[in-house]
Amino acid sequence: MKKRLVNILVLCLITLPVFSQKNPKGLIDKTIAVVGNEMISLSQLEQELQYMRANGMLSIADSKADILEKDIEAKLFLMQARIDSLNVNSDYVNSMLKARIDELRQALGGEREVEQYFGKPMYKLKREWRSTLENQSLTQQMQQKIASATPDLTPRDVKEFLAALDTADIPIVPTKYQISQICIYPNKENANLAVKERLLSLRERIINGEKFSTLARIYSEDKGTAVRGGELGMTPKSSFWPVFSDAAMSLKDGMISQIVESPDGFHLIQLIEKKGDMFNARHILLKPKYTVEDMDKGFKRLDSLRNLILDNKLTFEQAALYYSQDLQSRTNGGKVADAQTGAAFIAVDKISPAQEYNAIKDLKEGEISMPFESLDREGRNGNTVYKIIKVDKIIPAHRANLEHDYNLLLELAKDKAAKAAINKFIEDKLSSTNIFIDPMFKGAKFSRESLNKLVKKIND
Repeated sequence: MKKRLVNILVLCLITLPVFSQKNPKGLIDKTIAVVGNEMISLSQLEQELQYMRANGMLSIADSKADILEKDIEAKLFLMQARIDSLNVNSDYVNSMLKARIDELRQALGGEREVEQYFGKPMYKLKREWRSTLENQSLTQQMQQKIASATPDLTPRDVKEFLAALDTADIPIVPTKYQISQICIYPNKENANLAVKERLLSLRERIINGEKFSTLARIYSEDKGTAVRGGELGMTPKSSFWPVFSDAAMSLKDGMISQIVESPDGFHLIQLIEKKGDMFNARHILLKPKYTVEDMDKGFKRLDSLRNLILDNKLTFEQAALYYSQDLQSRTNGGKVADAQTGAAFIAVDKISPAQEYNAIKDLKEGEISMPFESLDREGRNGNTVYKIIKVDKIIPAHRANLEHDYNLLLELAKDKAAKAAINKFIEDKLSSTNIFIDPMFKGAKFSRESLNKLVKKIND
């Protein structure tokens, strides 16, 4: 340990003057930490803080010491990744770089604003961020390699993991439903024609001199933008449905589109400004409206099917296969999977929209709801659909157990083992790697005691 401390002190004395340099703004930059042969500069840390602030990722609890600690840990993985000759995932880097630039342009208002915020031209920012993301790719791969090296867990391991947990630490699994559905869509043709006629009328009023923004506030069914006169804000085109962004990008400033149909409904678009692959526009969204006659027709058909099922003249699975208009569920006898995980059971707090929970909340296993109006999963808000739902099975809320929640407990046990392996790697590397931390962090409190001891010894 004494030899390692001497190495650290020598590193501080010999290399400190070499690390000072000027950054583009004329401020003195310096290396604030050295981890083996990897350096962390003050400008890098400040840029991380800037990026986190721009994206609203910085919490009150975050400090420079917190970020530096994470950076030091990342360097330990990065060094090992280089030793193990891991390769950068170029697809990951390109995807993340594009996502980062799009997020910042949207948050700050455009490319010029991003350059002004960071005080650098975009080509330099891209170069720096690409380097950061390449290191991040290697770091994540190394973490995954360490985590995946943990032994496969057996049912006995999972049982022991559960037995070792305090009762209060065993997760509570909410009530879960296994459900099946039969869906009938209303006749869209007449409703679509009516909404198009309304939009054509609005378009004519705009061309004749009325303000697009005023009509958007009054008529648009996109409540989030209607209050702003339909304005979307400067946003990458990839954030919208392709048919919507293509129509907007084809316009000149101030021009109004023809009617555009997307999964969200029907739009009129007025372009405000284009910048590269970003644009700002106003839009008016209208969705098809269905009449009481449409609903009655759908309900009668569903009620007829429900009666046939209750009279045992048709099974629910057969009715779903032959009559349901939902392509995803009908081939599976109407069974509905969790939209996020694909699991057969859906947690009660994940049943959406609210109409569906209200329709089944008082049903018992095997019972079928009355027909009701709901929304499908298309578009941001969904489209009108009429349904009946059968409750196939209910698992009441309970603390996780091996019978019903083995996969959940297995994942928790794997996660614990992976975290333990990664933590051991970090602690082992911290004790065997020459590390320098600048005295500017004197008094800083790190979460790892080994780093606190290191800072204390350097400062002493």
